[in-house]
Amino acid sequence: MFTPSQTSTSTTTTPQALSWTVGDHTVRRIDEVVLPPETGPWLLPDATADLVTRTPWLRPDFADDQGILRLASHSFAVEMDGMRILVDTGIGNGKRRANPAWHDLETDYESRLRAAGFAPESVDLVVLTHLHADHVGWNTRAEGDDWVPTFPNARYLTTRTEWDYWAGVEMEEARLQMFRDSVHPVRDAGLFDLIDVADGGTDVAPGIRLLPAPGHTPGQVAVELSSTGETALVTGDSIHHPVQMSHPTVGSCVDIAPELAARTRNEMLDSLADTSTLLLGSHFAPPTAGHVRRENGAYRLVPATPLVTPVHS
Repeated sequence: MFTPSQTSTSTTTTPQALSWTVGDHTVRRIDEVVLPPETGPWLLPDATADLVTRTPWLRPDFADDQGILRLASHSFAVEMDGMRILVDTGIGNGKRRANPAWHDLETDYESRLRAAGFAPESVDLVVLTHLHADHVGWNTRAEGDDWVPTFPNARYLTTRTEWDYWAGVEMEEARLQMFRDSVHPVRDAGLFDLIDVADGGTDVAPGIRLLPAPGHTPGQVAVELSSTGETALVTGDSIHHPVQMSHPTVGSCVDIAPELAARTRNEMLDSLADTSTLLLGSHFAPPTAGHVRRENGAYRLVPATPLVTPVHS
């Protein structure tokens, strides 16, 4: 786990809401927290300051002048055909975590959800790209001494492959704790659904398709959103940061199968390159979304201009 000496002092993000249109629908970024600068060197150790500074298009949005990567935790919320759908649920408040940047957070994530029109009780579907602590945390909230589903009227989806993997391995205490407070309460409430995802993807709701994206975890998926001929793709952790577009072999220290993760990333980028599909990065700093273009034998992200609205807390 991530154990730098410094902890995150930033528990809120810039006071604005970013959104993008996909056909007839609007995708909203629900901010949780800006991750501390120590995250980059831990998460992507091969993305050295020298490598980052030699990739000028990353500045100023995705890295600073010293080559420090900018990363964030957020969800994506979209309403399609009357359904309110949330992709991933971040780190969560009040969770006991080994990672000091994630431990015992107190953010205004829930109020941001409500401000975006996604009151927890109104959410119909929660898609979990994979079962890591920074993607499942707001699955639950504290109620007294118990953890209860944050979205009591939603179905929570993950892949059967993902569930079976974690059910079959010996987990360290930190990961066991995450399952106890953020996964098992949802399953115990009867809200947890396992989906078998075909090689070519599986539709789970109108305009929502899960695409296999293994490597970071065995059952990870990317989430394709589509409407009236337009598409967007939520990456999950197939791509943690845009630096991995210029340098697709740069992997994450927590990839379970690094070679498979790199292959998945390359295939994803190749399929998106020079198309109109909007890429939505699960940990990308603002502007967060863009279009993939080929450059110098690899790829780059051309940011898409988001819609920006003030957040009133």
